[in-house]
Amino acid sequence: MSRIREPRRFIQVLSGPRQVGKSTIVKQVLQELDTPYLFATADNVPSGNTKWIGETWATARARMQLLQASEYLLVIDEVHKIDNWSEAVKKEWDMDTFNDVPLKVVLLGSSRLLLKDGLTESLAGRFEIIKMTHWSYSEMRDAFGFDLNQYVFYGGYPGGAVMTNDFKRWQRYIKDSIITPAIERDVLSTKTVYKPVLMRQLFDLGCVYSGKELSLNKMLGQLQDAGNVTTLANYLNTLDESRLLCGLYKYANDTARKYNSVPKLMVYNTALLSAQSGMTFEKTFIELSLWGRWVESTVGAYLLNQADEIGCKLYYWRERNDEVDFVIEYNRKCVAIEVKSGRRTENKGLSKFKENFNPIHTLIVGSGGIALEEFLTFDIEKLF
Repeated sequence: MSRIREPRRFIQVLSGPRQVGKSTIVKQVLQELDTPYLFATADNVPSGNTKWIGETWATARARMQLLQASEYLLVIDEVHKIDNWSEAVKKEWDMDTFNDVPLKVVLLGSSRLLLKDGLTESLAGRFEIIKMTHWSYSEMRDAFGFDLNQYVFYGGYPGGAVMTNDFKRWQRYIKDSIITPAIERDVLSTKTVYKPVLMRQLFDLGCVYSGKELSLNKMLGQLQDAGNVTTLANYLNTLDESRLLCGLYKYANDTARKYNSVPKLMVYNTALLSAQSGMTFEKTFIELSLWGRWVESTVGAYLLNQADEIGCKLYYWRERNDEVDFVIEYNRKCVAIEVKSGRRTENKGLSKFKENFNPIHTLIVGSGGIALEEFLTFDIEKLF
C-alpha cells in the first residue's frame, strides 16, 4: 500500500510461489485505494498476442485522461503468459517516463521463475520486488482456525485449507493445482530441462526425504531416469528458485566446503511433504519418528521463507555424530537452531557448534526449549 502511494519511481512486482494469494491481496489493496485504477489479466489472452500489453496500457492512459486524474494505477495479472512481455512493458514504461505520464504499474503472475527471467532480461533498474512467501502458521491460524498440528501436516496453502477433512481430495488439490503446474508450466517453460521425467522424480524424492541428508550420488541411485550429478544439482537449484524444494548446504568457514557438502533436503511448505508421502495426518501423528521429521520440516520451511524475505542464508551442520538442524547466517553472524520433538533424546551438536563457530545465539525449539508454536511467530531478523 505504501509503495503504491509513493510518487511514481519503479514498477512494483509482486512475486511469490503459486497459490499464496497474490491476486487476492492486490484486489484487497485496490479496494482501499483512492487512486483510480485498471485491473487487467492476461490469463485468457493468447500468448502470441504481444500487442495486448500496449493496448491495455493505452486504455489506462485514456481513462486517466478522461478522469483528469493526477495519477493512475495499472495492474496486470499473469503478465508472464504473454510472449516477450518484458520488452513490451519496458517500451510502455519508458515512454511514460519520457513523457512525464504519472501512470503507476503493478505486475504479478503465478510463475515466480517466468517473472524473474523477464525482469532480469529487460527491466533492470526499473522495478522493485515485493516478495510473498508461503503462508505462516499465524496466517493459517487466523484465517482458517488451524491449530499447530494441523499446520505441521497440512502446511500453508490457503486454497487447500477447506479440504483438510478429506485427505484424498486435499492431496489431489495439492498435486493437481500446485505441484503439476509449478513444475510442468513454470519450470519446464522457463528452464532448459533435457530430462523432465528426472526433474519430476527428483522433486518427488526430495519431498519424501525432507529433513534428511542425501548425497546426489545416492539420489541418482534411486531415480529411474538417471542423468549425472551436475544435472541433478542444476535441477535442485531450479526447484529452489521455484520455492518448492531446496538442498541446504553444510555450514563451514570455508566456502568451498559449504558448496561441496551433502545436501539436506527441505520443502518450502510441508503440504508438499504430506501430499507426496501419501501418509494421512492420523498415521503420521501417532508415529513419533515420522512426526519429528514433519516438525523439523515445519521449522525448516518457516526459516526458508523468512530467509527469502529478509535475505539471510540457511544451512545445517554435522560433524560425525554431532549435528545442528539449522544454522542461519546474516551479516557475517550466525545463529544455531536445534529442533527437539522426541526424535532425539541427546545431542551435543549445539555445544560443539558453539565451540567451533561462536554463534551469537543457540536455540532449542521444542522439548526443553522455545515452544514450537511460539517460535513459528518469531521475526528471525530480530535475532541479529
